[in-house]
Amino acid sequence: MIVSHRHRFIFFAVPRTATHAIRAALAEDLGAEDWQQEALATGARLPIPELAHLGHGHIGWRQAQSALPDAVQGYFKFAFVRDPFDRFVSVCAMLNKRNPGYRGAERRFMKRALQVPRFRARVLVRPQACMLIDSAHRLGMDCVGRYETLQRDFDEVCDRLGLAPRPLPLANVAEHAAYRTVYDAELEQLVADFYRVDFELFGYRPTLCA
Repeated sequence: MIVSHRHRFIFFAVPRTATHAIRAALAEDLGAEDWQQEALATGARLPIPELAHLGHGHIGWRQAQSALPDAVQGYFKFAFVRDPFDRFVSVCAMLNKRNPGYRGAERRFMKRALQVPRFRARVLVRPQACMLIDSAHRLGMDCVGRYETLQRDFDEVCDRLGLAPRPLPLANVAEHAAYRTVYDAELEQLVADFYRVDFELFGYRPTLCA
């Protein structure tokens, strides 16, 4: 999460949606008065105990809404989302980047993992909507860009914030095969069921059929 008082925005970092690239691109416009929470690279924490104790930067709107000052909650709020089929493959590749037994067994791992409640509850795995809706299940963002049109949508965010456009770097890329090649019919249905709210809220197709 980034809270910029200078530019009056809040960036919600949905896992595996190019958040590291977006953070890097925004860094040049952040000042000492701005807040960040990010665990992997910087260990930065927000100056709000209720949020700092979470220990990661993937803070949802409902969590932030209950802890951020009212004035900050009126800032421009944005996030990026990704096709759940593609994102799930990326998530699993990232979680297994140091697991030598994962390569060649991706589909089996994914099917087993989706049956485990503890896995389904992980911050990286949970539906994207869980981070971006309020307690009434309404979308709490002013703008939701898409990973599939990342640069174009990021440029639009910059324009709305009055920031100069800039190219997004590659960062924290997960290595995996083209996501469609990982799926069979069973895994497709498991992912479609688990991420049903993402497909519905963000308008992605809940099927891999062309």
